[in-house]
Parts: sequence; C-alpha cells; structure tokens
Amino acid sequence: MPKRKGKPVSFDAMVKFFMHNYNIPTKRDIDGLNDRLDRLEKLIKTITPRSRRSAAKSNDASPANSTETVLDLIRQSRNGIGIAEVREQTGYDDKKLRNIIFRLNKIEKIRRVSRGKYKAAE
Repeated sequence: MPKRKGKPVSFDAMVKFFMHNYNIPTKRDIDGLNDRLDRLEKLIKTITPRSRRSAAKSNDASPANSTETVLDLIRQSRNGIGIAEVREQTGYDDKKLRNIIFRLNKIEKIRRVSRGKYKAAE
C-alpha cells in the first residue's frame, strides 16, 4: 500500500494544540488574570473597612469573639436592644446576627422581650 500523505502541520499549530489540550496558560491568559486582579484590588481599596478591634486593645477585657460581643451589647442595655441597634454598633450582617441571636437564645443567655428586641437572661 502506498503511504498516505496528510496535510503539513505548522509548528505553531502543534504548540497551540498541546497548550490547549494540557491546559497550559498563554501570555494572553496571564495578562487577563492580572487585569482582573488589578480591578479587584481597586475595588477592595474603595470599600470602607468596618469598625474593627485593634490588637492593641487585647489587654482590656474585650470580648474574644462575635457571640461575646453581641452578648455584651445586650447585657449593657437595660430595657433590651433591637437587632438594628446591634447591627449598627457591630457592623455584622443580618445572617450572622440571626445565627448569634438564635444560639444565645437556645442556650438561654438572652430572652426575647418583644419582636426583634432581646434582653440578657438573669
């Protein structure tokens, strides 16, 4: 049988084929990722940071975690405190606050005064 002659394949086409099949990033891919990183860094810089505790205040009797922070706020209020007020003072989002309030209520550290208002259990 005579040998069949196929199309000649250029070296560039062969390299592109292997890079595509073995998921090797190209310079274009890397440049695109760098552009996305630059945009994300700019976005992060524009977002104002929430109120955070500094590490220098560690010798004070500051709460160790978010649950204790919320519990301390509830204890400080005499007539009870609402979730909106806790959100303003802590900067936590709604989901996190709901979970903390649920947990504190379940272990009976707080009690519900009225809808959305809680007081420390005595």
